[in-house]
Amino acid sequence: MADLKVIHAYRHLYRGLLHAVQFSKPSRYIAQAQLRTAFREEGATFDTRSIARTVRFLEAATRTSGLEHSVLKNLLMTAYFRHYHGNRTWKHVQLNVKQMKNKKDQEHVRRTAYKHYDMTVAMLNKSMGLCLR
Repeated sequence: MADLKVIHAYRHLYRGLLHAVQFSKPSRYIAQAQLRTAFREEGATFDTRSIARTVRFLEAATRTSGLEHSVLKNLLMTAYFRHYHGNRTWKHVQLNVKQMKNKKDQEHVRRTAYKHYDMTVAMLNKSMGLCLR
């Protein structure tokens, strides 16, 4: 029975994501990849309340192009540039890295460029009870 709940949760989230991004080509593939990795992750817990809240969040992103739609759009765009253009970073980060003489500092900036972003998404999930990536 637990497997059936997981399958239904996956389908509801995937359908909600497709409707929220209006089936646009780069966004739907990114959303699909992130959803797959989230459900295949070892040690992940299944929380029906957070999944239901996330589905409601996606439904709100589908209805209007308001705050929810903007948040989802920015999450997917950041995921695209993070994973598909991994060696490219933000323009201001690149300029600062080029100015650094030390290779250790350059690698530190490249590794920690998304740290604040990840912490912000984690706090958004915690405060709203969502399960966004």
